[in-house]
Amino acid sequence: MPGLIDAPPHSNIENVTEVFHGMPVTDPYRWLETKDSPSTREWIAAQTRYTRSYLDSIPGREQIRRRIRALVDVETYDSVQKVGNHYFFRKRLTGREQASICIRNGWDGQDDVLVDPAAHSGAPYTAVKLLQVSPDGCLLLYEIKDGGERSGRFAIFDVQSRKTLPETLPRGYLRGFAFSPDSKAIYYVHEPVDSNPSFSCAAYKHVLGTDFSSDVQVFCADAEKPTRLHIVAGGPHLGFLVIRFSAGTSIDFHLWKIGSADSPQCVVRNAECTFGPVVLNNGSIVAITNDRAPNFRIVMVRQNTRSEWAFEEIVPEVDVPIQNWAVLSNRVLVSYFRRLKTETRIFSLSGKRIGILPVESTDTIRFLPSSEGQDNLFFERESFVRPIEICSFSPSKQEIAVWARRKVPFDSSQFEHEQVWFRSKDGTCIPMFLVARCDRHHGAPMPTIMTSYGGYGVPMTPQFSVFVAFLLEKGCLFALPNIRGGAEFGTEWHDAAKGRRRQVAFDDFISAAEWLIANGRTDPGRFAIFGGSNSGLLVAAAMTQRPDLFKAVLCMVPLLDMLRYHLFDGAQISQDEFGTADDPDDFATLLGYSPYHNVRDGEKYPATMIVSGDADQNCNPLHARKMTARLQAANQSETPILLDYSPHRGHSPVLPLGERVEALSDRMAFLCDQLKLSV
Repeated sequence: MPGLIDAPPHSNIENVTEVFHGMPVTDPYRWLETKDSPSTREWIAAQTRYTRSYLDSIPGREQIRRRIRALVDVETYDSVQKVGNHYFFRKRLTGREQASICIRNGWDGQDDVLVDPAAHSGAPYTAVKLLQVSPDGCLLLYEIKDGGERSGRFAIFDVQSRKTLPETLPRGYLRGFAFSPDSKAIYYVHEPVDSNPSFSCAAYKHVLGTDFSSDVQVFCADAEKPTRLHIVAGGPHLGFLVIRFSAGTSIDFHLWKIGSADSPQCVVRNAECTFGPVVLNNGSIVAITNDRAPNFRIVMVRQNTRSEWAFEEIVPEVDVPIQNWAVLSNRVLVSYFRRLKTETRIFSLSGKRIGILPVESTDTIRFLPSSEGQDNLFFERESFVRPIEICSFSPSKQEIAVWARRKVPFDSSQFEHEQVWFRSKDGTCIPMFLVARCDRHHGAPMPTIMTSYGGYGVPMTPQFSVFVAFLLEKGCLFALPNIRGGAEFGTEWHDAAKGRRRQVAFDDFISAAEWLIANGRTDPGRFAIFGGSNSGLLVAAAMTQRPDLFKAVLCMVPLLDMLRYHLFDGAQISQDEFGTADDPDDFATLLGYSPYHNVRDGEKYPATMIVSGDADQNCNPLHARKMTARLQAANQSETPILLDYSPHRGHSPVLPLGERVEALSDRMAFLCDQLKLSV
């Protein structure tokens, strides 16, 4: 074992026993939940020394770092918005730690920097993100984040003067925002970081150049239940979307003509469905909804002569969920991931199907924001072996033009993917993508990496990853099973592994591993799994249930203590996905798979690296700390259990380039060492 300190740091056991519905459950590392206590900080420091003693001594790590740098340090573009003939976007130049917000005049114009994050305090950990451009293109709203924190500050930039305006919304969450049509005022819903995250219920008007203390409230939602209020901009109109959370979710939507003395009109009230509106300049509304359509449909909402609102279906429901949708001039574009391939359709506002977006079926696409009246759609596309491109599509010409391309030095011609099917534990057939060198799909067992997600209705689609690309170059097979919990085959695919059925997702993932081994694609000595966030929960559950299948596990920013996850950082919003230990039936399910509670003393666990950091407010880092301590105490194999922990790392991928290179190099070094890959 390269340079590893003989034993992991000792973690004190301070048992805390809690009774859930008559069953006592003992937690030996509850003390590690207190992030800033001296004992926790000393423990983190000791873990860091232990982890670095291993990672820094891995042979070839410097070669790994150089290759990772070459793959990551390329010119990038994102967040493109077009107003008139001006393009606004975020761009990172080669060698720069963070991306800047830029402007380009015309398709082939010069890129000029508007907002440089280095000008803000906190550089290089400060990142900026373009959020919205005013209708006349004179102002833009952007977010400022420090490190991986979830919340940010919000500022307005004057394009003509090239200066940020003095009024800035403090750190928190901007639930709604709109520029006034004349760009002299803004409308906003702001939730400060220290407020109750379940209540954000008032919208205000702020006249630029004045103090925020003089802002006028223009709308307030009834907040008897936990409520969130969002603003929807639409030319001379504002929409107010009220979402109430309780036993279920209900929706109100109000429409107001800016400056009118009349109260906002209620368009939708107490709707127990999803309602995602786009407000057109004429006051009509196009909305996506799952009302009587679990896989979603799109409707037009118009006011009739009796001042009532009538709903007309534009895009009917199909057998899979809508993934992207956009209103473009007088058209509606809709994309699906259907039969595991991308499909995009174009409809008129009257509901007539009039065309398609001609993309490759193996592409994953994401629509970028567009303003009403805009003739072209901007979208991102990528695949397993093609890095992200930003494209513009002209519906009238049926043409796609590449606006920017991420020029990663990766030879995609050497790699190909195939699709296989396997049976899960309950007999259900599950598809799986396999990616490898063109000459390596069949033959001797290969070193293999596998991930999936299995939650929240998120489908696993072909996407380019530097993480995966590096390991493909090293001769690995990449496996991506489309396990239940996603929505590859409609809402039923999601519901099949939701809540008390969560074990189904883990069974699917484990069955994928068993298929790969049984069919000679790999073996347990050369098999690694990885995942982050909900996928971190997935790989940890697979590891604790079947440690014999895997050689290495990379578990990033995860949820792992499923009896207490909902008590921290507003994670209770995930209770519909997982349930909570407050319910006796949910408790039994959660205890049955909670990775932290299912670590067994004396078991031989795979080499494991758990990644987290102080700034994570989505999946509290207490999960990573407690799981590391529990695994180190229980593990009887000689493989290392490592914690890769940073004070700046959070759930948002905004760390500076240098730290991202080092972090990714550490993960690649860990996997190369464990899978015996040549560097």
